[in-house]
Amino acid sequence: MTWGVLCGVLAGAFWGTVFIAPKYLSAFSPWELTFGRYIAYALVAFVALVPTLRSTLRKIDRADLAAMLRHGVAGNALYYVLLGYGVQLAGVTLTSLIIGVLPLSVTLAGRRDQGAVPLRVLAWPLLVVAAGIACINADLFLHAAEATGSVLDKAIGLACAVGGLICWTWYALDNTRYLKRVHKFSSREWSGLYGLASGVIVSVCAAVWWAFGGSLPAASPHRDWGVFWAVCLFLAVGASLVGNHLWNIACRLVPVTLSGQLIVFETLFALAYGFVQAKAAPRPLEWAAMVLLSAGVAWTVRLHAVDEPAH
Repeated sequence: MTWGVLCGVLAGAFWGTVFIAPKYLSAFSPWELTFGRYIAYALVAFVALVPTLRSTLRKIDRADLAAMLRHGVAGNALYYVLLGYGVQLAGVTLTSLIIGVLPLSVTLAGRRDQGAVPLRVLAWPLLVVAAGIACINADLFLHAAEATGSVLDKAIGLACAVGGLICWTWYALDNTRYLKRVHKFSSREWSGLYGLASGVIVSVCAAVWWAFGGSLPAASPHRDWGVFWAVCLFLAVGASLVGNHLWNIACRLVPVTLSGQLIVFETLFALAYGFVQAKAAPRPLEWAAMVLLSAGVAWTVRLHAVDEPAH
């Protein structure tokens, strides 16, 4: 379980970078960012799978294909479009903290899974995590006057962030359950296949998007396509290929209720990266939120470590 927790933390460090890209590439729409990221991911995944591609493809059956497609839609394409709109309309902090509710949503949704620690045992650490989330939302409310953008933009961004939360809650549970049930693929193979499926999905979506009036690539001093593809490649290798590989390892080594808690590290790293990008230090309530979220997760890990011998 120690290795599972470590892999979950490192996956969060890689995943935290995806919250910065929409703000850094604000001249590009979230649709374009999603297309670029997952087309790059598919290419990188193909290269990574080349040595074992033939033997890996022979293991795929209809159920595996269905899982890859539904995970590619919910966990990658739709999730990142919603996250991108959330970041661009409501900001990195608000979006990352809405997504930060994942530890609660995944834990509650997976409470009946095998190996899950009873909710009555997790009640106090979950309350600590909830307190951390309440602190960051209180901070946003207190400093709302300093934020840029209209109230409508913030509302739409908030709705998109909540939609992303729903998508990833479902994906995290379905992927974890599938990996615990199916053992014929290594974590590296499943991450690569997941990347290929996501590339096919976003390629079809991109063709439909541009065919029905979506913005076409255009030359503009504010739309640097060299930087765009460099960022997409970075996200493809780090956040997608390596991050998903580490997460697949964690999913197989820890219970669902604990994997749900480990997702909080994505939020913590996203906040840290956001503060670095903004060249600003966290405010007191933001510090409190990060400390409470970390403490809640550490407490949950401890409870699972004590409970593991019994299971």
